[in-house]
Amino acid sequence: MSISSVGLSGMRAAQMQLDTSAHNVANAQTPGFQRQAVALTAQAGSGGVTAQTVQEPSASAERGADFGRLAEDVVTQRMSVYSFAANLRSVETEDRMLGALLNTRA
Repeated sequence: MSISSVGLSGMRAAQMQLDTSAHNVANAQTPGFQRQAVALTAQAGSGGVTAQTVQEPSASAERGADFGRLAEDVVTQRMSVYSFAANLRSVETEDRMLGALLNTRA
């Protein structure tokens, strides 16, 4: 398990959450639209996370019924950006630490 593999899986998951919430916002008023969500699963042993897009069960067949969940989508987008940045910092920190280790060993 490396910090970079954990960070990269977190970055991929954050990007998928951002894409999915953007999809929900863009299609909120489309007839027959079904919201999507991202299911996150911890990777046992190797660390990190696996992300998968899933269809949410429809609460109502009425057009625009999911329009009220746009605020939730906006919050998800902000959280995804912060999550991506935090995971990127982990990868950058590992890179700096490995570089410093190589410099001291050289």
